[in-house]
Amino acid sequence: MTSSHASGGPWSDLDRPPLNARTLRQALLLPDGLWTSLDVVPTTGSTNSDLAARAAELPEGAVLVAEEQTSGRGRLDRTWSAPARSGLFLSVLLKPDVPAHRLGWLPLLTGVAAATGLVKAAGVDVSLKWPNDLLVTVDGEERKAGGILAERAGEHGVVVGLGVNVSLRAEELPVPGAGSLLLADAVSTDRDTLLRAVLRSLADWYGAWTRAGGDPEASGVQAAYAAGCATLGHRVRADLPGERMLEGEAVSLDGDGRLVVATEGGGTEAVGAGDIVHLRATG
Repeated sequence: MTSSHASGGPWSDLDRPPLNARTLRQALLLPDGLWTSLDVVPTTGSTNSDLAARAAELPEGAVLVAEEQTSGRGRLDRTWSAPARSGLFLSVLLKPDVPAHRLGWLPLLTGVAAATGLVKAAGVDVSLKWPNDLLVTVDGEERKAGGILAERAGEHGVVVGLGVNVSLRAEELPVPGAGSLLLADAVSTDRDTLLRAVLRSLADWYGAWTRAGGDPEASGVQAAYAAGCATLGHRVRADLPGERMLEGEAVSLDGDGRLVVATEGGGTEAVGAGDIVHLRATG
């Protein structure tokens, strides 16, 4: 067997085994369950793009997982990639029967679900940075270990993409502020176990949210997000559309999932889109 050690890479095939699609399907594709199909592909540009292209023909609950993603997309059209089998790179197709103005909660709900599943399966504290980042603590510092991107697909569909760095080592990090479950001292980096936990958690939270008609308060999503959100209580800078900038303390989430920032002038502003930077406390 040829391993990446032979080509000078830091990992052998045994260090990063492939996902077992058959056992994942057995565990997750259940009668009356949310997940209706699960495909694992060796490599692709973007699981979100692939699934969105087929959204019209697929039922709700389709899951597409890639062992390697070469043109993964984040917010603000940022691209990223990672070594093969080093993380969870997946997209799911959802077709929620909720009012359109509630759809902005889907990436936040996914964050709650992913954090809940990863805490349980990896034994790592995972917090949420508004609106769609997963944070872990590495050497006492908050590091981004995952991200979420939700995109409309057709008339009724939403494709939600999730990427999580699982086994990335320090020398493999794409940027200095990145992290991984491995670097956060996870008790398990078994991707099959982690993926099952995340998808089961997502099915539970999504079910509660849709049964409540997308109501974030009645479903418990709003309270759960606020409880796990590292942004709240932080001094932040919001880089807003139109090259506008806002600084203040992130104090709450409103009913539409927007971040409410208390400004120095004594007012508040709800931020619905923008890049949020956690500022270090002064003094």
